[in-house]
Amino acid sequence: MEGAGKTCEHWLMDSGDRAYRRWVHSDLRTFDVHVGESDLLISAERPLREEAERALRAVRGELEGYLERDPDFATALEPRQALAGAPPVVMGMVAAARACGVGPMAAVAGAVAQAVGELLLAESRQVIVENGGDIFLHSSRPRLAGIYAGRSPLSGSIGVHIKQANRPLGLCTSSGTVGHSLSTGRADAAIVLAESAPLADAAATALGNRVREAGDIAPALEFARRIAGVLGGAVIMGEHLGAWGDIELAPLRPADPESTG
Repeated sequence: MEGAGKTCEHWLMDSGDRAYRRWVHSDLRTFDVHVGESDLLISAERPLREEAERALRAVRGELEGYLERDPDFATALEPRQALAGAPPVVMGMVAAARACGVGPMAAVAGAVAQAVGELLLAESRQVIVENGGDIFLHSSRPRLAGIYAGRSPLSGSIGVHIKQANRPLGLCTSSGTVGHSLSTGRADAAIVLAESAPLADAAATALGNRVREAGDIAPALEFARRIAGVLGGAVIMGEHLGAWGDIELAPLRPADPESTG
């Protein structure tokens, strides 16, 4: 959606609470898919729930099979090499982790979202996959994603306007104050737009790890600027906000909770 004051199409949120999905509004057909611990919200040009479930089962099967071979991969907090024969979803996590200096599981939500989304692109020219607030998208038009930032007064009042179209993108968030994801920082929301979702996911973690007080925002964004493939970033900490690159922030109002996408 274009411009300010619009309802949002997906939400950036680092939390187990999916209540924010009631605010999703889109011109696409929106549906959710659940397999195991995975809970995806997907928007596409037509309902693709069965295709999406098959894709998610396949991606999860590859990842779970790899973790059985390499159990230390799941707990590594630093970049790690993959074993021979690792599936593409794992290789994407490894590459993202290496670029950002974090453990590979920091990229898992984005990697799963992108792997599922890429499989669905064979059925729909436009696909948006949200996995716990981490988003893969391939859209033919600009989109707006709302930002949930915990108790920050900015939470729910601004969004990221994504102008890039007809290309795969990742838009992901990390938080030191919201949700269950591991972060050593105190940012309410660290947001990254990147050329891939696993890279955006890992970079958001690395960005958030560097913010423990407001004075850390500018140097943390400078760090993110040096990561190849990262297009822009933003940090929210309380009433403080910093942004760099292709992150265009816009005011928004959530849709009526009863509306559907």
